[in-house]
Amino acid sequence: MLRRQHSKPAPSSSKAAQESCLLTLGLDTILQYPSFWLTGGVAAEIIGRVQGVSRLRIVVTGLAATFPLGGPFWDYLQYVLGFMRLGHDVMYIEDTGRWCYEPRLQTFIESGAQNAVYLARELARLSPRMTERWFFRDATGASWGQDWQRVVEFCRSADLFVHISGSCNMREEYFAARRVVFIDSDPMYTQAIIPEYVAGRISDPDLLYRMGMLFKHDVFLTFAENILQPDCKVPRELFNWAPTRQPIVMDQFKDQVPLSARRRVFTTVMSWDPREQGPTVNGVTYSGKSGEFLQFIDLPRRTPAAFEIAMSGRPPHEQLVQAGWKLIDGYQASADPWRYRQYLANSYGEWSVAKNAYVRSRSGWFSCRTACYLALGVPAVVQDTGFGCAVPTGDGVLKFSTLDEACEAIEAVLANPQHHAQAAYEIAREYFDSDKVLSRLVAQCG
Repeated sequence: MLRRQHSKPAPSSSKAAQESCLLTLGLDTILQYPSFWLTGGVAAEIIGRVQGVSRLRIVVTGLAATFPLGGPFWDYLQYVLGFMRLGHDVMYIEDTGRWCYEPRLQTFIESGAQNAVYLARELARLSPRMTERWFFRDATGASWGQDWQRVVEFCRSADLFVHISGSCNMREEYFAARRVVFIDSDPMYTQAIIPEYVAGRISDPDLLYRMGMLFKHDVFLTFAENILQPDCKVPRELFNWAPTRQPIVMDQFKDQVPLSARRRVFTTVMSWDPREQGPTVNGVTYSGKSGEFLQFIDLPRRTPAAFEIAMSGRPPHEQLVQAGWKLIDGYQASADPWRYRQYLANSYGEWSVAKNAYVRSRSGWFSCRTACYLALGVPAVVQDTGFGCAVPTGDGVLKFSTLDEACEAIEAVLANPQHHAQAAYEIAREYFDSDKVLSRLVAQCG
């Protein structure tokens, strides 16, 4: 069992009255009115008490400063904010050993100084409680945020160290936490070397180090929601993978744009790398996202809808524009978390493909970005990876595998946009709400 921290002082009389009222209502009623109980300051502790969950000390890792863009910020910081909302004591650590991305120049730089400024600014905007709860170290060893010794002490006393996306340079100090969980957000890529390791064909020191690092974790979760089904090709040797998904802090996406005020355009945010190579798994070589997109290049000619892609990288610009796609600079849509959120919210719907490896493996992977669209009441038309095993489809989320299916899904949204917008929000609330996703994650860690 994960351990309880020292007990808190007795509540004040007003706090006690609020507790009594909410506990009388019961958990189901409390969860129906999150805007009420989240403002009370005491409610997260009450929820934890009703569910029998202790207040935990939790570390979350990520890449929000290394890649200073809106998408990565929401990918990782919703774990931090979500755990805090459940009443846990949380620290965000970003210690990747990598150079930092400079999005305006689309290149990598050694110093993380300007990235640290970005992270500090956006964390303060996200929540004042975050201003003293983070640590960032760049590739040069320079660090910002919390003092390193305090970070070490926090990790030693941590109940849970949540290592997301292989994002952290896992020092021994980090493995001091009681339980260390690895969250695989990139299925097939993460597991690609495992069959080769089992067969004894790995000799590269870097790959052997990576395998050794994985073995030192205690719990293994994956965005491959279909991993337990026989049609899923994600390797399962050596590690007991269990499905998880992106948590969405719903009140961060509460300012939905009315349907009548949205741009009548389907959007997405993506990068394009013509040299992108996917993993080779059990002798099968997979590809990335760009090749999948080209299979649907004629979509704008086949439907009355408009499509806009916020694109970074090196796309075949002329080819895509001639086919009817509108391209804008990816940084224009995602320079910070709030601009990114607004770009998504003003869309009529999302249309997106997935990486070839996610699709062909029947992984069940579901995009963090798409979950954000749904929370904003924006329906999503997305390529099928097998996620129907975990997320309902047909209303709000419409999947496709062929060009004809993509056209049909777009036309369905255009025919009844209000219905699909409401269904999108309901799916986010039911399946991606951080209270539910992260409570389940804590339970999975045992």
